[in-house]
Amino acid sequence: MKDLLGGLKGPASRRSFMKKGLVAAGTATMGAGLLAKGVSLFGQDQNEGGSLNDGDIAILRFLAAAELIESDLWQQYAELGGIGDNPPIEVDPNQPLNNYQIALSNLDPDGPQYITSNWTDEVSHATFLNGYLESKGADPVDLDEFRTLPSSKATGAQDIGRLTNLMSLKVDTSWYIRYRSATNPDFGATFPQAITLNGVTAIPRNNDDFNGVPFNGLPGNAHVQAIANVAAFHFGYIEQGGSSLYAALSQKVSSLEVLKITLGVGGDEIAHFLEWVDFSGNGVQAPVAPFRDPNSGLMFPNFFSQYPNPSNQPSLIFPIPCEFISPGLPACAVIRPSDDKFAGAVATIASFTADGLFAGQQPKFFQTVNQLAEEADAATREL
Repeated sequence: MKDLLGGLKGPASRRSFMKKGLVAAGTATMGAGLLAKGVSLFGQDQNEGGSLNDGDIAILRFLAAAELIESDLWQQYAELGGIGDNPPIEVDPNQPLNNYQIALSNLDPDGPQYITSNWTDEVSHATFLNGYLESKGADPVDLDEFRTLPSSKATGAQDIGRLTNLMSLKVDTSWYIRYRSATNPDFGATFPQAITLNGVTAIPRNNDDFNGVPFNGLPGNAHVQAIANVAAFHFGYIEQGGSSLYAALSQKVSSLEVLKITLGVGGDEIAHFLEWVDFSGNGVQAPVAPFRDPNSGLMFPNFFSQYPNPSNQPSLIFPIPCEFISPGLPACAVIRPSDDKFAGAVATIASFTADGLFAGQQPKFFQTVNQLAEEADAATREL
C-alpha cells in the first residue's frame, strides 16, 4: 500500500533517512541552588566569553529544569523498555526480553534502542545546560529533593524516587491531528484527540502487567501491547512539546551563543519527535491494530481503515504546511505552536501537569518549576 503522498508504506521505508542510535553520552551531575543568580552584562559582548543577562539565564535555567524532568521520565522508559547495554537484536519470543520490550519492538524493531538513545540525549542536554550556566557564573538547577514519586514494581525498574509519574496519565493526543492539519494553534486552531487515553499507564506497574492473552499473531500479549501503544503516543506528546518550547524561547534570547544552544538542542528535540510520530502511527495500523486490551478495554483502531483520511493517516510523518506568521502568507511546514501562550515555559508546565506527569508531587515542586517558568517567559530579547 502507498500513503497519500505516494511513498511506500512501512516503518523501514519511512525511516530510511534516520540514523540508528542517536546516542549521546552524559551523566546527570547537578549542582545546588534553585534561584537564579543575577549576572549582568555591563555592556560586554554576548557572544563567546561574555556573561549573560538575567533573561538568558532564566531561559537556560528553565530549559535545564525541563531537561531534568525529561531525563527522569525517559529513564523510566529505558529501564523497562530500552536496549540497555545490549546490541540491537531481532525480536524472538525465546530471547530474554520482557514483554514490554517485545511490544515496543512490535511497533518498531529498533524501538528499544531509540528509547535508550532518547534518554541519553536528554541527560546530555540537562548536564550541558547546567554546566554552561555554571561556566557563566550562574546557578544550575537541582531538582533532586523532589525525587519522591514511586517507581514501577516491575522487574527491571530501579526502586528509586522519581520526579515524574508515568502510571496514571491523561495523554493529550491532539498533537497527532495538529501536525496533519493546515491550521495552526498560534492562530486559534484547536484539534480533537486522535485517541482517548485517560487514566492510563505507559509502563508496566508490576510483573502482572507482563501477562495477558496473545493477539494478532504477534509476539507478546494484548495487555502489555496496549501499555506500549500508550507509551508511543506519550513519546510523541513529550517531544512535540519540547520542539515547540525551544522554538518559543529562542525568540527571547539575547546572546548569540545562547541562541546557538537553544537552536542546537531544540533541533535534537525535533529529531526525537519525528521518530515518535512514525512510532505511534505503527500502533494504529496493521499488523498491530486493530485490537482491544481485554484487561482495560482500551481500543486501538486501525487508522488505515479510514483511509484516505489525512487527519489521522499513519504514514504522514512530516508536518503538513500550515498558517505561519500571517494567515495571508503562503502555508509553510513548521513546528507549531511557537508562541508563548501555547508553547512557552508556563504553558509547558501546565501541559505536563494536565498530562498527569506530576501526579503526587508536593506543592513546593510546583512552586519551584512555575517560578522558573514565569521567569523564563518574562525574558525579553535585548539588542
